[in-house]
Amino acid sequence: MGHPVKVLFVCLGNICRSPMAEYLCRNMAAARGLPVHTASAGTSGWHDGEGMHCGSLEILSDEGIDSSGFVSRRVRAQDLADFDYLLAMDDDNLAELEQRFGRHPGKIFKITDLLPDSGYSHVPDPWYTGNFNETRRILTACCSALLGKIEKDLACRP
Repeated sequence: MGHPVKVLFVCLGNICRSPMAEYLCRNMAAARGLPVHTASAGTSGWHDGEGMHCGSLEILSDEGIDSSGFVSRRVRAQDLADFDYLLAMDDDNLAELEQRFGRHPGKIFKITDLLPDSGYSHVPDPWYTGNFNETRRILTACCSALLGKIEKDLACRP
């Protein structure tokens, strides 16, 4: 099946949304038997070396997902080469990524673009909203759409 598809989820601080996406998507890909490698990073680097927010940890443990060993990091120069997709959580994250790497619409885009009919133009930041369940619902739907896209792409590979 070739190399795994590598996905980097990107938010501001890399302690709430992007780690939640990283582990939810990894879990969903494994359940589907898809060769997907997930990671996450923040545009700010404010929380470099820290663990994830307890709200995200709680969501993942509710899903039976072990996220121990997670360490927050900032987006790195080699991420563009290392990943097939860099998925931003909101317009600000996308703007930061495009400022850094240029525009690559097929590779760098907002995760909610995968759900054009959802009514969501971004993934709300539970750091501010306090609503980690809402974030989980949106990310689960987005990751499901992403895995559907990856499945199709893999089926079309020679």
